[in-house]
Amino acid sequence: MAAQINESGTRGNIKPGCVFCTIAAGNDAATEIVFQNERICIFRDIKPASDFHYLAVPKYHIENVNSLTAADKPLLVELKQELVRVLEANQISLGEASFGFHIPPFTTVKHLHMHAIAPVSNMGFVGRMIFRPNTMWFKTDEAVLNSITG
Repeated sequence: MAAQINESGTRGNIKPGCVFCTIAAGNDAATEIVFQNERICIFRDIKPASDFHYLAVPKYHIENVNSLTAADKPLLVELKQELVRVLEANQISLGEASFGFHIPPFTTVKHLHMHAIAPVSNMGFVGRMIFRPNTMWFKTDEAVLNSITG
């Protein structure tokens, strides 16, 4: 595994075989990256729950929200800020947007990823259930941020 230093100065890894590590490294030609910098990248979800459904991932491997520490709080803030910018660039009302994370064991890809879904009013029944805020399987970004101790 190739080690990288994240913004907080802690070590993160790129995990071979992880689809989101592959996308974040720019090695998946089928995925259009809509935003990236040296720490994160944002791309469209392949199974969108609404008209606009983006995923923001760190460019180093963090398995899920249970792996987060206080040192990762700036990362979560950055994921949300950049997702907000992507939605605003598409003239999406933030009042019609949902942001959050699936909670293990309800994660389909074992690489931390924040969802931004809008408009929530266009979500179907299944999407409303899968992405229902602050359930045992999906937590808002605020709930996850507040759950990190330190």
